[in-house]
Amino acid sequence: MEPPAVPEEEEEEEGAVPLSMAPGPVGCQLFGYVGIEAVLDQMKIKTMKTGFEFNIMVVGQSGLGKSTMVNTLFKSKVSRKSSQAGQEERIPKTVQLQSITHVIEEKGVRMKLTVTDTPGFGDQINNENCWDPIIKYINEQYERYLREEILITRKRKIPDTRVHGCVYFVPPTGHWLRPLDLEFMRRLSKIVNVVPVIAKADTLTLEERAEFKQRIQENLKTHAISVYPQEDFDQDSEDRALNDRIREKIPFAVVGADQEHQVNGKRVLGRKTKWGIIEVENPAHCEFPLLQDLLIRSHLQDLKDITHNVHYESYRVRRLNESNQLGLSPLNGLPGKAEASSHL
Repeated sequence: MEPPAVPEEEEEEEGAVPLSMAPGPVGCQLFGYVGIEAVLDQMKIKTMKTGFEFNIMVVGQSGLGKSTMVNTLFKSKVSRKSSQAGQEERIPKTVQLQSITHVIEEKGVRMKLTVTDTPGFGDQINNENCWDPIIKYINEQYERYLREEILITRKRKIPDTRVHGCVYFVPPTGHWLRPLDLEFMRRLSKIVNVVPVIAKADTLTLEERAEFKQRIQENLKTHAISVYPQEDFDQDSEDRALNDRIREKIPFAVVGADQEHQVNGKRVLGRKTKWGIIEVENPAHCEFPLLQDLLIRSHLQDLKDITHNVHYESYRVRRLNESNQLGLSPLNGLPGKAEASSHL
């Protein structure tokens, strides 16, 4: 007996695309209102109810106007010195990190703001390793978040104390970045978003300011220091175009002031000198508006996203790898920092 004939495979329809080569999702033309865009209103309502957290660190030697700058940024007395008014300020012998938290509300939106100051940084004769307490503090916040995240039963919303942005105040010397500045930014830019600014820019002429800014940009490029916004994290051409304009201006030459003055019949934030009033929010006087836009109005969420998706993720991967090397399960607890010999 002849074996039954094997039926010939049906010819594929002309123009058919194999499943393995099926194209990805494509846009569809809607023929009626669906309501997808309403999700933006839902997100806005939820954010207004729950609020959000933003944690900023200011680093620089004493006398550069860090506290005044923070007060100017948020138009309120949120700095450490403002909360300790009347107390004598002494320069500590070592770097001491001090955080203070406020809840700020504007048009129904609540923000839990934490400002971390670093008194004592760069104020000693020997500033060797003065960045170590700062690195330790930043990593401790990552560790705290990680230990909450790996719990079997965890909170609906994990408290976020991670530093989202670090504003580094460069002294207005008009020359080059100091070795301390370079080493700090080189180390910190790997674990946090660093935004350098030229402090007290009103002590420089416009020509000196432009030359100093160019030298700083050259220093950063020569030493391969990537400050925020980092080129590697631009998501598309539109982001790149916006961030390129920002990168051209970094470091921002800023002036801080938390007192108002009368100028042409209007009340403005500024510093009064014998030559006139320096208007802090006037782009013709300083670049404070650019810093405020970057930190709050245009890139606040991006600062938080890069902190979570890049810096914290790098820390999380390293810590979990350490636990695997020691044969520990993350559910049983991560190894202690000394035990894992991590670089905290």
